[in-house]
Amino acid sequence: MSDNQIVNSNADVQEAATAPTAITNQPAQVPAEPETAHDDFDWSIDKRNVSSYKKEEKEKYDAVYESTFKTITDNEMVEGVVVGLTKTDVVVNIGFKSDGLVSLNEFRDLPGLKVGDTVEVMVVEKEDREGHLHLSRKQARITRAWERIVEIHKTGEVVTGVVTSKTKGGLIVDVFGMETFLPGSQIDVKPVTDYDQFVGKTMEFKVVKINETIKNAVVSHKALIESDIEAQRAEIISKLEKGQVLEGTIKNITDFGAFLDLGGLDGLLYITDISWGRISHPSEVLKMDQKLNVVVLDFDDDKKRISLGLKQLTPHPWDTLPETISEGKVVKGKVVNIEDYGAFLEILPGVEGLVHVSEITWANTPINAKEFFKLGDEHEAKVVTLDKDSRKMSLSIKQLTPDPWNEIESKYPVESRHKGLVKNITPYGVFVELEPGIGGMIHISDLSWLKRFNHPSEYTKVGSEIDIIILGIDKENRKLQLGHKQLEEDPWNALQDTFAVGSIHEGTVIKKDDKGAVVQLPYGLEGYAPARHLFKEDGKTVGADETIQFVVIEFDRNEKRILLSHTRIWEQAKADEKEAENKERKAEAAKTKKAVKDIQGKVEKTTLGDLGVLAELKKKMEQGGEEKSAE
Repeated sequence: MSDNQIVNSNADVQEAATAPTAITNQPAQVPAEPETAHDDFDWSIDKRNVSSYKKEEKEKYDAVYESTFKTITDNEMVEGVVVGLTKTDVVVNIGFKSDGLVSLNEFRDLPGLKVGDTVEVMVVEKEDREGHLHLSRKQARITRAWERIVEIHKTGEVVTGVVTSKTKGGLIVDVFGMETFLPGSQIDVKPVTDYDQFVGKTMEFKVVKINETIKNAVVSHKALIESDIEAQRAEIISKLEKGQVLEGTIKNITDFGAFLDLGGLDGLLYITDISWGRISHPSEVLKMDQKLNVVVLDFDDDKKRISLGLKQLTPHPWDTLPETISEGKVVKGKVVNIEDYGAFLEILPGVEGLVHVSEITWANTPINAKEFFKLGDEHEAKVVTLDKDSRKMSLSIKQLTPDPWNEIESKYPVESRHKGLVKNITPYGVFVELEPGIGGMIHISDLSWLKRFNHPSEYTKVGSEIDIIILGIDKENRKLQLGHKQLEEDPWNALQDTFAVGSIHEGTVIKKDDKGAVVQLPYGLEGYAPARHLFKEDGKTVGADETIQFVVIEFDRNEKRILLSHTRIWEQAKADEKEAENKERKAEAAKTKKAVKDIQGKVEKTTLGDLGVLAELKKKMEQGGEEKSAE
């Protein structure tokens, strides 16, 4: 038999197994161990009677097989060669027993891909459910990208990425083919509200945080900016000096000033250093992102707090006052501040003058500056004093007009009558203005002849017009003594007889307290009844708003006072009644005494009957005498 002839030894065994077996009476021999089916079957020969390789050949071909195909494991990164392209897939040969298919979508970043190109892929599965080799270039890229990101995070290198989309709280950035997260707070040093403007942009980033467990990375663009700013800051600080002029950009405006970015270093421009003139808020003259030159006024030892000035770049306006501002000149200014003692007028930005309350009007009555002036209003005033060295100026409004007190005697002589305007009311009187700068006071006692007021506001009010008479002039102190009740004659002179002591009048109680009551009497007069004179005959007291009779117990014309009593009326009536009874008893006793004398004169002889009459008369006389002594 030649070497190439394939002998199938299983064929003879199979034929023997199918040949008929002779039946004999000889007992069967029991084998030592039971045989299983086909134990002698040669599994190296197939059913076509083709024999397998010899042992040496098999080992030889096994070695060739093992050296021909790679040994791979799942999730392994391998390189492969593109051996075919279809409309949807890329056929990749990685040296395994079969080629793998990779979706063409995973090669979108390689538009020029062609057969023969070498690519890196990941073995997802050596054999999937269908026995195919499962490869992925996307997984390979993500794995390589993560490895690079981890390394870059350690080294602090700068990476370039593309912002692919917007998400909640920030942006998604493609770095090396892997999605990373860019928080909104890490986009810029300034707050960012519009995220859409960054989508599609290629930017530089720093990897600031990684999570190995979920393979997640956080990047920051702000960190790069801050690094640049810090470098600029260090350079500026090293050259910083007082008086140095720098260019800055306004980054924030507050009530007390503005913060400027000096190119990586922040400085504060206080509101008082913005302008020589007064401003209420920095936004009146400054705007966000405005660029301007400022001077360094001061900084701390660490050069972290820098005070800046803007007005210091221009001369102080007091040093360049025009000739139109001098003593005796009339100027115009805006009210920028009001105090109790006066108001400040800004004549020029940074140049102010004070109008003292005493220089508002020629009148000597108190003036409230906060009622006369309003912020922002403009007034003309005369420059009274000017001191450039101390930068102070006093102004006067009243000196713009002649002093009306120079002709006061001729215009407002004593006992002349006028109308005035009530300007102010105090507990002791009413201030009346006759014209701007001219006025006086009506004392509370000079308001009415007949009524007494607890407060002048019971008679008049501010803003009302009132008739007055000039009682006196104090030119030196610029005061007028005014009267109102003096416009009429004193009614107390005419009413002295009407309200004589003991006269009874009907009155109404208009006020009452524990001490007594004020009673309204006829002819507009008022009287006063002390509490002890308000008792009625039944023991009760006269009540408020009650109308009843009163007797005058005192009338004082000089003090303009009437004292009244209701109690005296009924007490006097009782006293008069008792006196009448006493008089009647006395008259009867006198009559009886006379009768006794008459009888005694007529009797000549004493009889028993006469003695009885005499005894009765004597008894009556004695009773009358006892009653008289009892009284």
